[in-house]
This record gives sequence, C-alpha cells and structure tokens, in this order.
Amino acid sequence: MSGSASARAIHRLALPVVIVLLVAAIIAALSVGDMALRPGQLWDGLLRREDLAATILWQIRVPRLFVGMAVGAALASSGLVMQAYFRNSLASPGLLGVSSGGSAGAVIAIGLGWASTSILVLPVFAIAGAMVTTLAVVALARSGAGTERLLLAGIALNALLGAVTSYVLSNFTLTYERNAQIIFWLLGGLEDRTWEHVWMASPIVLAGALLWPLGRPMDLLSLGAPEAQSLGVDVRSLRRRMLVFTTVLTTLATAVAGTVGFVGLVVPHLLRLVFGPEHRRLVPMALLGGAAFVVWCDVIGRLAGGLRLGIVTSLVGGPFFLWLLRRNP
Repeated sequence: MSGSASARAIHRLALPVVIVLLVAAIIAALSVGDMALRPGQLWDGLLRREDLAATILWQIRVPRLFVGMAVGAALASSGLVMQAYFRNSLASPGLLGVSSGGSAGAVIAIGLGWASTSILVLPVFAIAGAMVTTLAVVALARSGAGTERLLLAGIALNALLGAVTSYVLSNFTLTYERNAQIIFWLLGGLEDRTWEHVWMASPIVLAGALLWPLGRPMDLLSLGAPEAQSLGVDVRSLRRRMLVFTTVLTTLATAVAGTVGFVGLVVPHLLRLVFGPEHRRLVPMALLGGAAFVVWCDVIGRLAGGLRLGIVTSLVGGPFFLWLLRRNP
C-alpha cells in the first residue's frame, strides 16, 4: 500500500514540478545573454518601460524562447510516439530519417544559394526533404512492413540522406557564408530566431493538442498489436496516425532549428522512468518537459560561451544513451 501511495503522490506532483522547471527555464532564458538582465530590468523590459531591455527581450530573447519551447515540445512528444510505436524505450524521432531528410533539404537550398532569397525558403526545403522521407516510410507502412523493416529502412534512409549532405559540402562551390549556414543547420541552434520562425513553429501547439487523445490507444498498443486489436483499437490506422504525428512534429522542429539530437530519446525515457508508462499522462508531460529541457540546454549553451543547442543536447544525450545501454543490456 505504501508503494502505491507514494506512486500516487509522485503522479500528483509530476505536473507542478515540470511546470516549475519550465517557468524557471523561461526566466533564465530571458535573463541570460550578452547583456544580463536583473529582475527589475526584466520586468520593465517585458512591460516596455525600458527601451533597451524591451528591444533585447521582444526582438531577440522572446522569439528565441518561443521557438525553443516549440522545438522541445515537438521532439519530446514525437520521441514518445516513436517509443510507443516500436514498443522500445530507446526509440527516437531520428530513427525513420525524418530529421536527416529535413537537414538534406535545407543543405541543398543553402548550397544552391536559394536560402538567402527569403526567410521562408530554408524551412520550405527542410519540410520538403522531410516529407519525401516520410512518403517512403508511409509507402513501407502501407505495404505491411513490420517495425523491424521500418527500422532498417530508417537506417538506410539516414545513410542515403547523409550522403546527399556530404555531397553538397564536398562538391558544391560554397562561400564562407553558405558554409557557415550549413554548419549552423547541421549543429542545430536558436540563434537569430525571429517572430517569423515563431509563426512557422506555431502548428506544433495544434499537433500536440491533437496527439493527446491518442494516449489511451497507445496504452493499449503497448500490450501488443493482437491484444490492442482485440480491445477495439484499429492498430493499422493508429500506427499510420502515429507516423504522421511524429513526422509533422519532427519536421516543424527541424525546419526552424536545424538538427537537434537526443531530445526525443532523453525526455520521454526519463518521464517513463519517473512517472510510469501511461501515455495519457505522458503526452502533456512530454510537451512541457521537452520545452523545459531544450530551453535549459539553450541557457547552458549561452553560459558556456555560445555552444550550439545541438552540441549541448548531444553532450547530455550521448552519455545518457550509453547509460541506458549499460542499464538494459
């Protein structure tokens, strides 16, 4: 009984703890930077009572914060869906090559010099690359491919798309600016994010809301496909929707922030360890927890002298992944 009571207490505290972590991350993200803002300056800037602080906040840090929260929510929730799809807590959004497809599309746009013509070109090419990858995955899903075949297809697609990126880097005549853009995209980051990027990422909120009702069907799917089917779940339709959701969420995140690794592995896995496997609870927790994780990683990167977001998440996620492999041989 005591174990059950303690579990219920943890579940009751889960949402408040994650919200506190997110609020603390928001305050840190708005305060930390080349010009640190004290609490009074932060408040005056948010209310536009001090011009310099208001400019820093509303033109630089608030858009960066919103994009970071959206990216974290998207990647963490899509990782949660992938883990439910494959019934494997080590699964992540990059398994099916969606992130690599987005990166390849963006690199092609930069290499051809088209990315400099409009702020929308880079995200559009990233989305196009991710959607081409998704079509290949969906075609496999429609042909009745099992999860093992989809995983193998994801490995092959990642290798192929990585080769496309390498070809652009090695065979295109790139200026210093284009080369820097490509490196930024491949490393992932939130620098120079604007309100246009915020609007590009805004559909993530809708996708996250639509994902919530899939919590119970995903719980049943975790019992196994035959068991879920016997309990009234259309497993094939559910899996198709799960693929669509993870693709849309990962694509939008990649389109506005480049390749940011390990968020979809670290956050949902930690939430499962602490709060259990119930997806109806994990979906909103992943959205909030992913947002807090990415914002904190961005703050750490700034404090460390301007490390890219993708580098920080990899420095956190790499050792975490190795620990998981050691813990679950």
